[in-house]
Amino acid sequence: MKSLLRFIFRNWREVSFGGGLTFLSSFGQTFLISLYVPELLKTFSISNGAFGSIYAFATIVSSAVMLSLGHNIDHKPVKKVTIITLTGLIISLILLGLSHYSIAILIIALIGLRLTGQGLLSHISLTVMSRHYDRDRGKALSTASLGYALGEAVFPLFISALILWYDYEIAAYASAGFLLLYLIRLYFVKLEYFDNPAGMGNKPTPKALMSEYKKVFLAYNFKTIMPLSFALGFSTTAIFFYQYVFVEDKGWSVSLYAAFFTAYAITRFVFAIVGGLWVDKFTAKKVFRLFLLPMSLGLIPFALMDSIIGALIFLILSGCTMGIAGTVKAAVLAETFGTEKLGTVRSLFTMLMVLSTALGPLAVGMLLDVGLNFQTIMLGMAGVLFLVILNAQRIR
Repeated sequence: MKSLLRFIFRNWREVSFGGGLTFLSSFGQTFLISLYVPELLKTFSISNGAFGSIYAFATIVSSAVMLSLGHNIDHKPVKKVTIITLTGLIISLILLGLSHYSIAILIIALIGLRLTGQGLLSHISLTVMSRHYDRDRGKALSTASLGYALGEAVFPLFISALILWYDYEIAAYASAGFLLLYLIRLYFVKLEYFDNPAGMGNKPTPKALMSEYKKVFLAYNFKTIMPLSFALGFSTTAIFFYQYVFVEDKGWSVSLYAAFFTAYAITRFVFAIVGGLWVDKFTAKKVFRLFLLPMSLGLIPFALMDSIIGALIFLILSGCTMGIAGTVKAAVLAETFGTEKLGTVRSLFTMLMVLSTALGPLAVGMLLDVGLNFQTIMLGMAGVLFLVILNAQRIR
């Protein structure tokens, strides 16, 4: 822990940039967008299923666009790419505030939020931290990943209060205003030391870019890393999307379950730090083999126990996995594919990760519609996660 504190003290300017971007990525994450959903359903008089389909469509489109934009971090100045991304996120939030005029505006806003928020801001942060640091990569990534936990702790309180006191339009405009202040500050910050000298100005042709993606796709380690990363995004989004429906189905107290989320947040925060130390000590490849195991085990008591303690066990173990995930998933790509074209590599993985977050809730919703119960779905999901953990043992 002392080594981590020394690292943060010496590199505060650099790692605070990475942490700031993961913090601001909250505006495009499911947990924050979900706060707008009740008001959007009333505004457009649509069902949960209809909104779920719109959200899945927006997420899938954003994941496809990610492939054509993610590589820019390899050959363009980091500051320029970040400013453009933040501007896109601000515009998307303004469109969300204006969405009551048309459902088409809502769809465009959701595509923009998912692309710039969840996709590109996270992508820029983790790519830059992975590329800029070698020896202390785990510490840099774990510090930057704390922005996710901080965003989960802070933004829901303010956004839900604004929606409650005013309406969702004001909450969206206020969020855009907050980002605009950060953007103005960023204009005066020097970030040249984050640029990639080897790739600066060498923009690949579409043919060359597709060749790079094909090379990554056919690589041996793609077949060991991607299934686990995809399964993690798929399962966590699906579980947390339907968690309160499952809690009510079990007959558990919704308020007590919500209180248990404090344990999840604390555990995730702690293991975000621990995960970085483990990556630097044992290498990302070794940590990657096992980091999904806690959440996989947690699904079993969550599904089978009649007591709400089963939910507490699941949330604590999920916090362990999610805390480590923010660090190890980025670090393992740098270790296995190198850092020269890391933006290109990560854009492919980010695209598939974003796609998994769209398919998870959609697939579980369809399974529920055909009559499968939550217990069976959770146990089946645990079985799939154990299989991808076994597959990850083959990583080189």
